[in-house]
Amino acid sequence: MASYQPNQSNLTSWVPVPPDHPFSIQNLPFGIFAPKPGDPRPGVAIGDHILDLAELNIWEGDSLNGLMARPPQVWSDLRARVSWLLNSENPELRDTSGRALHRAEDVELLLPAAIGDYVDFYSSLEHATNVGSMFRDPANPLLPNWRWLPIGYHGKSGTVSVSGTPVKRPKGQLTGDNQSAVYAPCRRLDIELETGFFLGSSGDIFGLVLLNDWSARDIQRWEYQPLGPFLAKSFLTSISPWVVTLDALTPFRVDGPEQQPAPLPHLQTAEPRNYDIHLEVWLQPASAPSATCIARTNFRHMYWSMRQQVQHLTSNGAPVRAGDLCGSGTISGPTRDSFGSLLELAWNGTKPITLDTGETRAFLEDGDTITLRGWCQGVGYRVGFGDVTGTVVPA
Repeated sequence: MASYQPNQSNLTSWVPVPPDHPFSIQNLPFGIFAPKPGDPRPGVAIGDHILDLAELNIWEGDSLNGLMARPPQVWSDLRARVSWLLNSENPELRDTSGRALHRAEDVELLLPAAIGDYVDFYSSLEHATNVGSMFRDPANPLLPNWRWLPIGYHGKSGTVSVSGTPVKRPKGQLTGDNQSAVYAPCRRLDIELETGFFLGSSGDIFGLVLLNDWSARDIQRWEYQPLGPFLAKSFLTSISPWVVTLDALTPFRVDGPEQQPAPLPHLQTAEPRNYDIHLEVWLQPASAPSATCIARTNFRHMYWSMRQQVQHLTSNGAPVRAGDLCGSGTISGPTRDSFGSLLELAWNGTKPITLDTGETRAFLEDGDTITLRGWCQGVGYRVGFGDVTGTVVPA
Protein backbone atom coordinates (compact mmCIF):
# COMPACT_ATOMS: atom_id res chain seq x y z
CA MET A 1 0.00 0.00 0.00
CA ALA A 2 3.04 2.30 0.25
CA SER A 3 2.80 3.10 -3.48
CA TYR A 4 -1.00 3.34 -3.51
CA GLN A 5 -2.27 6.59 -5.09
CA PRO A 6 -5.76 7.58 -3.80
CA ASN A 7 -6.18 10.35 -6.42
CA GLN A 8 -5.91 8.17 -9.52
CA SER A 9 -8.85 8.88 -11.82
CA ASN A 10 -9.33 5.22 -12.73
CA LEU A 11 -9.96 4.04 -9.16
CA THR A 12 -13.39 2.56 -8.49
CA SER A 13 -15.09 1.58 -5.25
CA TRP A 14 -17.02 -1.57 -4.42
CA VAL A 15 -19.63 0.84 -3.03
CA PRO A 16 -21.65 2.07 -6.04
CA VAL A 17 -20.88 5.72 -6.86
CA PRO A 18 -22.42 7.41 -9.96
CA PRO A 19 -20.00 9.60 -11.98
CA ASP A 20 -21.81 12.80 -10.95
CA HIS A 21 -21.94 11.95 -7.23
CA PRO A 22 -19.92 14.31 -5.00
CA PHE A 23 -18.48 11.54 -2.83
CA SER A 24 -16.31 9.45 -5.13
CA ILE A 25 -13.43 7.24 -4.02
CA GLN A 26 -11.16 10.06 -5.21
CA ASN A 27 -12.75 12.30 -2.56
CA LEU A 28 -13.33 10.49 0.78
CA PRO A 29 -14.27 13.48 2.97
CA PHE A 30 -14.22 13.14 6.75
CA GLY A 31 -17.13 13.93 9.04
CA ILE A 32 -18.94 13.13 12.27
CA PHE A 33 -22.23 11.23 12.23
CA ALA A 34 -24.54 9.47 14.67
CA PRO A 35 -26.03 6.12 13.59
CA LYS A 36 -28.29 6.43 16.64
CA PRO A 37 -29.01 9.40 18.96
CA GLY A 38 -26.15 10.23 21.31
CA ASP A 39 -23.58 8.08 19.51
CA PRO A 40 -21.35 10.45 17.49
CA ARG A 41 -18.43 8.89 15.63
CA PRO A 42 -16.08 9.68 12.73
CA GLY A 43 -16.85 8.49 9.24
CA VAL A 44 -15.93 8.87 5.60
CA ALA A 45 -18.53 9.55 2.91
CA ILE A 46 -18.54 7.20 -0.09
CA GLY A 47 -21.46 7.53 -2.49
CA ASP A 48 -24.72 7.40 -0.56
CA HIS A 49 -23.02 5.59 2.34
CA ILE A 50 -20.75 6.33 5.27
CA LEU A 51 -17.83 4.15 6.31
CA ASP A 52 -17.73 3.93 10.12
CA LEU A 53 -14.12 4.49 11.21
CA ALA A 54 -14.88 3.71 14.85
CA GLU A 55 -16.47 0.37 13.99
CA LEU A 56 -13.31 -0.55 12.08
CA ASN A 57 -11.07 0.66 14.94
CA ILE A 58 -9.38 3.07 12.53
CA TRP A 59 -10.24 6.32 14.35
CA GLU A 60 -12.50 7.26 17.24
CA GLY A 61 -13.90 10.40 18.83
CA ASP A 62 -16.95 12.63 18.77
CA SER A 63 -15.18 15.30 16.69
CA LEU A 64 -12.35 15.53 14.16
CA ASN A 65 -10.27 17.78 16.42
CA GLY A 66 -8.03 14.91 17.49
CA LEU A 67 -7.30 14.03 13.88
CA MET A 68 -6.72 17.68 12.96
CA ALA A 69 -4.18 17.91 15.79
CA ARG A 70 -2.03 15.19 14.21
CA PRO A 71 0.64 15.89 11.55
CA PRO A 72 -0.55 16.20 7.93
CA GLN A 73 1.17 12.91 7.03
CA VAL A 74 -1.26 11.14 9.38
CA TRP A 75 -4.17 12.69 7.48
CA SER A 76 -2.75 11.49 4.17
CA ASP A 77 -1.99 7.99 5.45
CA LEU A 78 -5.48 7.61 6.90
CA ARG A 79 -7.13 8.71 3.65
CA ALA A 80 -4.94 6.29 1.67
CA ARG A 81 -5.86 3.43 4.01
CA VAL A 82 -9.59 4.13 3.66
CA SER A 83 -9.22 4.38 -0.11
CA TRP A 84 -7.56 0.97 -0.24
CA LEU A 85 -10.28 -0.57 1.94
CA LEU A 86 -12.95 0.79 -0.44
CA ASN A 87 -11.09 -0.13 -3.63
CA SER A 88 -13.03 -2.51 -5.84
CA GLU A 89 -9.90 -4.67 -6.24
CA ASN A 90 -9.50 -5.19 -2.49
CA PRO A 91 -11.76 -7.92 -1.00
CA GLU A 92 -10.62 -7.28 2.61
CA LEU A 93 -13.69 -5.21 3.55
CA ARG A 94 -15.83 -5.64 0.46
CA ASP A 95 -17.31 -8.97 1.52
CA THR A 96 -17.46 -8.33 5.27
CA SER A 97 -18.48 -4.66 5.61
CA GLY A 98 -21.34 -5.52 7.96
CA ARG A 99 -22.02 -2.77 10.50
CA ALA A 100 -19.18 -0.62 9.20
CA LEU A 101 -21.22 0.76 6.30
CA HIS A 102 -24.26 2.96 6.94
CA ARG A 103 -26.73 4.48 4.53
CA ALA A 104 -26.36 8.25 4.78
CA GLU A 105 -30.14 8.73 4.86
CA ASP A 106 -30.35 6.65 8.04
CA VAL A 107 -27.94 8.67 10.20
CA GLU A 108 -27.66 12.16 11.66
CA LEU A 109 -24.86 14.34 10.32
CA LEU A 110 -23.19 16.55 12.93
CA LEU A 111 -20.68 19.39 13.06
CA PRO A 112 -17.34 17.89 12.06
CA ALA A 113 -15.34 19.68 14.76
CA ALA A 114 -15.58 21.60 18.00
CA ILE A 115 -14.80 25.00 16.52
CA GLY A 116 -12.38 27.19 18.45
CA ASP A 117 -11.77 30.49 16.70
CA TYR A 118 -13.71 31.51 13.61
CA VAL A 119 -12.23 34.09 11.24
CA ASP A 120 -14.02 35.36 8.14
CA PHE A 121 -12.09 37.00 5.33
CA TYR A 122 -12.94 39.46 2.53
CA SER A 123 -10.77 38.12 -0.27
CA SER A 124 -12.71 38.27 -3.55
CA LEU A 125 -11.62 41.21 -5.70
CA GLU A 126 -14.93 41.19 -7.57
CA HIS A 127 -16.99 41.14 -4.36
CA ALA A 128 -14.97 43.92 -2.71
CA THR A 129 -15.18 46.00 -5.88
CA ASN A 130 -18.95 45.53 -6.14
CA VAL A 131 -19.54 46.48 -2.51
CA GLY A 132 -17.17 49.45 -2.74
CA SER A 133 -18.90 50.65 -5.90
CA MET A 134 -22.30 50.47 -4.20
CA PHE A 135 -21.46 52.19 -0.95
CA ARG A 136 -18.36 54.28 -1.61
CA ASP A 137 -16.83 55.54 -4.85
CA PRO A 138 -17.36 53.54 -8.08
CA ALA A 139 -14.16 55.08 -9.42
CA ASN A 140 -12.16 53.98 -6.35
CA PRO A 141 -14.09 51.07 -4.82
CA LEU A 142 -11.20 49.46 -2.90
CA LEU A 143 -9.77 50.89 0.28
CA PRO A 144 -5.99 51.47 0.07
CA ASN A 145 -5.08 48.41 2.16
CA TRP A 146 -7.15 45.85 0.26
CA ARG A 147 -4.49 44.75 -2.24
CA TRP A 148 -1.81 44.60 0.48
CA LEU A 149 -3.34 42.11 2.93
CA PRO A 150 -6.26 39.69 3.32
CA ILE A 151 -8.89 41.69 5.23
CA GLY A 152 -10.70 39.69 7.90
CA TYR A 153 -12.54 39.79 11.21
CA HIS A 154 -13.16 37.42 14.10
CA GLY A 155 -16.65 35.91 14.09
CA LYS A 156 -18.69 34.12 16.73
CA SER A 157 -17.77 30.44 16.59
CA GLY A 158 -20.68 29.36 18.80
CA THR A 159 -23.18 30.18 16.07
CA VAL A 160 -21.52 28.02 13.40
CA SER A 161 -24.03 25.23 12.74
CA VAL A 162 -24.35 22.24 10.46
CA SER A 163 -26.34 22.30 7.23
CA GLY A 164 -30.11 22.10 7.73
CA THR A 165 -30.23 24.31 10.82
CA PRO A 166 -33.22 26.73 10.49
CA VAL A 167 -32.30 30.37 9.83
CA LYS A 168 -34.24 32.45 12.35
CA ARG A 169 -34.60 35.98 11.00
CA PRO A 170 -32.52 38.12 13.34
CA LYS A 171 -33.65 41.26 15.12
CA GLY A 172 -31.49 44.32 15.51
CA GLN A 173 -31.21 48.07 15.19
CA LEU A 174 -32.31 49.43 11.83
CA THR A 175 -32.08 52.98 10.51
CA GLY A 176 -33.45 54.83 7.55
CA ASP A 177 -31.62 58.11 7.98
CA ASN A 178 -28.37 57.15 9.78
CA GLN A 179 -29.46 59.45 12.61
CA SER A 180 -31.94 57.38 14.63
CA ALA A 181 -32.77 53.68 14.87
CA VAL A 182 -35.54 51.22 15.75
CA TYR A 183 -35.29 47.65 17.04
CA ALA A 184 -37.03 45.33 14.58
CA PRO A 185 -36.67 42.14 12.54
CA CYS A 186 -34.09 42.32 9.75
CA ARG A 187 -35.64 43.31 6.42
CA ARG A 188 -32.59 42.66 4.23
CA LEU A 189 -31.57 39.11 5.02
CA ASP A 190 -28.82 37.87 2.72
CA ILE A 191 -26.43 35.01 2.04
CA GLU A 192 -22.71 34.85 1.41
CA LEU A 193 -21.42 32.02 -0.76
CA GLU A 194 -18.11 30.97 0.78
CA THR A 195 -15.85 28.05 1.41
CA GLY A 196 -14.46 27.43 4.87
CA PHE A 197 -11.30 25.62 5.88
CA PHE A 198 -10.29 23.88 9.10
CA LEU A 199 -6.80 24.25 10.54
CA GLY A 200 -4.58 21.76 12.27
CA SER A 201 -2.58 22.71 15.34
CA SER A 202 0.50 23.43 13.19
CA GLY A 203 -1.40 25.90 11.01
CA ASP A 204 -1.67 23.44 8.12
CA ILE A 205 -5.02 23.32 6.31
CA PHE A 206 -6.86 20.07 7.08
CA GLY A 207 -9.69 20.49 4.56
CA LEU A 208 -12.58 22.51 3.20
CA VAL A 209 -16.34 22.81 3.67
CA LEU A 210 -18.97 24.96 2.01
CA LEU A 211 -19.96 27.91 4.18
CA ASN A 212 -22.94 30.28 4.14
CA ASP A 213 -22.30 33.39 6.22
CA TRP A 214 -25.89 34.60 6.62
CA SER A 215 -25.95 38.40 6.78
CA ALA A 216 -28.42 41.05 7.94
CA ARG A 217 -27.53 43.90 5.60
CA ASP A 218 -29.71 46.56 7.21
CA ILE A 219 -28.35 45.79 10.68
CA GLN A 220 -24.84 45.77 9.22
CA ARG A 221 -25.35 49.18 7.63
CA TRP A 222 -25.93 50.82 11.01
CA GLU A 223 -23.43 48.97 13.19
CA TYR A 224 -20.35 48.29 11.07
CA GLN A 225 -18.71 51.69 11.52
CA PRO A 226 -16.15 52.07 12.99
CA LEU A 227 -15.29 48.49 14.04
CA GLY A 228 -16.89 46.29 11.40
CA PRO A 229 -19.36 43.33 11.38
CA PHE A 230 -20.93 42.27 14.67
CA LEU A 231 -24.61 41.34 15.24
CA ALA A 232 -25.34 41.44 11.51
CA LYS A 233 -23.17 38.34 11.11
CA SER A 234 -23.20 36.56 14.46
CA PHE A 235 -26.69 35.00 14.44
CA LEU A 236 -25.81 31.98 12.20
CA THR A 237 -23.12 30.60 9.93
CA SER A 238 -23.95 27.32 8.16
CA ILE A 239 -21.36 24.78 6.99
CA SER A 240 -21.61 21.49 5.12
CA PRO A 241 -20.97 18.41 7.29
CA TRP A 242 -18.21 16.80 5.19
CA VAL A 243 -14.61 18.08 5.20
CA VAL A 244 -12.88 17.62 1.83
CA THR A 245 -9.14 17.22 2.36
CA LEU A 246 -6.50 19.22 0.53
CA ASP A 247 -5.11 15.89 -0.71
CA ALA A 248 -8.37 15.25 -2.56
CA LEU A 249 -8.27 18.74 -4.09
CA THR A 250 -4.63 18.55 -5.24
CA PRO A 251 -5.44 17.55 -8.86
CA PHE A 252 -7.55 20.70 -9.20
CA ARG A 253 -5.01 23.33 -8.21
CA VAL A 254 -4.89 26.36 -10.51
CA ASP A 255 -3.23 29.75 -10.59
CA GLY A 256 -5.11 32.58 -8.97
CA PRO A 257 -5.49 36.12 -10.34
CA GLU A 258 -2.34 38.17 -10.78
CA GLN A 259 -1.63 40.15 -7.62
CA GLN A 260 -0.60 43.78 -8.04
CA PRO A 261 1.31 45.09 -6.23
CA ALA A 262 3.32 41.97 -5.47
CA PRO A 263 2.56 40.74 -1.92
CA LEU A 264 5.10 41.41 0.79
CA PRO A 265 7.59 38.54 1.23
CA HIS A 266 5.71 36.86 4.10
CA LEU A 267 2.58 36.62 1.92
CA GLN A 268 4.24 35.30 -1.22
CA THR A 269 3.57 31.74 -2.40
CA ALA A 270 5.39 29.95 -5.21
CA GLU A 271 2.88 27.20 -5.99
CA PRO A 272 -0.53 27.64 -7.65
CA ARG A 273 -2.72 29.34 -5.05
CA ASN A 274 -6.28 28.40 -5.96
CA TYR A 275 -8.56 25.45 -6.78
CA ASP A 276 -10.98 24.88 -9.65
CA ILE A 277 -14.15 24.48 -7.54
CA HIS A 278 -17.50 24.98 -9.30
CA LEU A 279 -19.99 26.73 -7.02
CA GLU A 280 -23.76 27.27 -7.23
CA VAL A 281 -26.48 29.05 -5.23
CA TRP A 282 -30.07 27.75 -5.37
CA LEU A 283 -33.15 29.54 -3.98
CA GLN A 284 -36.53 27.87 -3.41
CA PRO A 285 -39.53 29.80 -2.05
CA ALA A 286 -41.87 27.90 0.27
CA SER A 287 -44.58 27.85 -2.42
CA ALA A 288 -42.31 26.72 -5.26
CA PRO A 289 -42.08 23.08 -6.39
CA SER A 290 -38.38 23.39 -7.17
CA ALA A 291 -35.40 25.67 -6.69
CA THR A 292 -33.89 28.22 -9.08
CA CYS A 293 -30.14 28.46 -9.60
CA ILE A 294 -29.47 32.16 -9.02
CA ALA A 295 -25.64 32.15 -9.25
CA ARG A 296 -22.77 30.10 -10.64
CA THR A 297 -19.15 30.96 -9.92
CA ASN A 298 -15.77 29.39 -9.17
CA PHE A 299 -13.30 29.45 -6.30
CA ARG A 300 -10.47 30.04 -8.77
CA HIS A 301 -11.44 33.75 -8.90
CA MET A 302 -10.30 34.38 -5.31
CA TYR A 303 -7.63 37.08 -5.08
CA TRP A 304 -6.17 36.09 -1.70
CA SER A 305 -5.54 32.36 -1.24
CA MET A 306 -6.15 30.21 1.82
CA ARG A 307 -2.42 29.89 2.47
CA GLN A 308 -2.00 33.66 2.30
CA GLN A 309 -4.93 34.07 4.69
CA VAL A 310 -3.26 31.74 7.20
CA GLN A 311 0.09 33.47 6.75
CA HIS A 312 -1.52 36.82 7.49
CA LEU A 313 -3.56 35.44 10.39
CA THR A 314 -0.43 34.17 12.14
CA SER A 315 2.01 36.90 11.05
CA ASN A 316 1.68 38.81 14.33
CA GLY A 317 2.44 35.69 16.39
CA ALA A 318 -1.18 34.68 16.95
CA PRO A 319 -1.47 30.92 17.64
CA VAL A 320 -3.91 28.56 15.98
CA ARG A 321 -5.58 25.46 17.37
CA ALA A 322 -6.83 22.28 15.77
CA GLY A 323 -10.43 22.92 14.76
CA ASP A 324 -10.11 26.64 14.10
CA LEU A 325 -12.28 27.64 11.13
CA CYS A 326 -11.63 30.28 8.48
CA GLY A 327 -14.15 31.57 5.94
CA SER A 328 -12.98 32.59 2.49
CA GLY A 329 -15.27 35.59 2.28
CA THR A 330 -17.95 35.96 -0.36
CA ILE A 331 -16.87 34.35 -3.64
CA SER A 332 -17.94 36.42 -6.64
CA GLY A 333 -16.95 36.16 -10.28
CA PRO A 334 -16.69 38.76 -13.04
CA THR A 335 -20.30 38.62 -14.32
CA ARG A 336 -23.60 39.45 -12.61
CA ASP A 337 -24.75 35.81 -12.61
CA SER A 338 -21.54 34.82 -10.80
CA PHE A 339 -21.97 37.10 -7.77
CA GLY A 340 -22.03 35.33 -4.39
CA SER A 341 -24.60 37.41 -2.49
CA LEU A 342 -28.08 38.83 -3.06
CA LEU A 343 -26.64 42.24 -2.20
CA GLU A 344 -24.72 42.00 -5.48
CA LEU A 345 -27.13 39.89 -7.53
CA ALA A 346 -29.97 42.38 -6.92
CA TRP A 347 -27.57 45.34 -6.61
CA ASN A 348 -28.65 46.50 -3.16
CA GLY A 349 -32.32 45.95 -4.00
CA THR A 350 -32.38 48.10 -7.13
CA LYS A 351 -32.37 45.20 -9.63
CA PRO A 352 -34.38 42.28 -8.15
CA ILE A 353 -33.68 38.85 -9.61
CA THR A 354 -36.45 36.78 -11.20
CA LEU A 355 -36.93 33.15 -10.18
CA ASP A 356 -38.21 30.34 -12.42
CA THR A 357 -41.66 30.77 -10.84
CA GLY A 358 -41.82 34.41 -11.92
CA GLU A 359 -41.35 35.65 -8.36
CA THR A 360 -38.68 38.22 -7.69
CA ARG A 361 -36.22 38.61 -4.84
CA ALA A 362 -34.05 41.45 -3.64
CA PHE A 363 -33.43 39.81 -0.26
CA LEU A 364 -34.69 36.63 1.44
CA GLU A 365 -38.27 36.16 2.57
CA ASP A 366 -39.56 33.86 5.32
CA GLY A 367 -39.92 30.32 3.98
CA ASP A 368 -37.13 30.68 1.42
CA THR A 369 -34.60 27.82 1.32
CA ILE A 370 -31.05 28.47 0.17
CA THR A 371 -28.77 25.65 -0.98
CA LEU A 372 -25.08 26.00 -1.79
CA ARG A 373 -23.34 23.35 -3.90
CA GLY A 374 -19.72 22.89 -4.89
CA TRP A 375 -17.54 20.32 -6.64
CA CYS A 376 -14.37 19.74 -8.63
CA GLN A 377 -14.89 17.91 -11.93
CA GLY A 378 -12.51 15.08 -12.72
CA VAL A 379 -12.50 12.69 -15.68
CA GLY A 380 -15.45 10.43 -14.90
CA TYR A 381 -15.74 11.46 -11.24
CA ARG A 382 -16.38 14.40 -8.94
CA VAL A 383 -14.81 15.61 -5.72
CA GLY A 384 -17.74 17.40 -4.12
CA PHE A 385 -18.77 18.93 -0.83
CA GLY A 386 -22.43 17.98 -0.61
CA ASP A 387 -25.07 20.63 0.04
CA VAL A 388 -25.30 23.25 2.74
CA THR A 389 -28.91 24.35 3.19
CA GLY A 390 -30.96 26.63 5.39
CA THR A 391 -34.62 27.68 5.47
CA VAL A 392 -35.59 31.12 6.74
CA VAL A 393 -38.11 31.13 9.61
CA PRO A 394 -39.75 34.21 11.17
CA ALA A 395 -38.04 36.27 13.86
